[in-house]
Amino acid sequence: MIRLFDHWGVTEAQAAILLGDIAVRTYQRWKQGEYGRWNVDLAARLSNLIGIHKALRLLYTQTERGYRWIKAPNRAFGDRSALDVMLDGHLTDLMRVRRYLDSYRGAW
Repeated sequence: MIRLFDHWGVTEAQAAILLGDIAVRTYQRWKQGEYGRWNVDLAARLSNLIGIHKALRLLYTQTERGYRWIKAPNRAFGDRSALDVMLDGHLTDLMRVRRYLDSYRGAW
């Protein structure tokens, strides 16, 4: 997840929000390999973030385009970026972005 956040250009403070409003210091420890305990909310957030990444990899053959998409304004989100939507901080915000991408790439 840390490498993905680096690719997306997410700050430590933003990463902490995406992971359930954990302390920035906790995220910094994660970056050092100290993960601690996970709860159901964190597992769901990680699942959605990985799902977003996977959908972008399937939609964009050029990996960098998918990474840039996260911060690009999008009419589907009221001209906000997907990152802005996800930074509202709720699990449902991550789910909203994932559902959008899943519907865009079509049903499996």
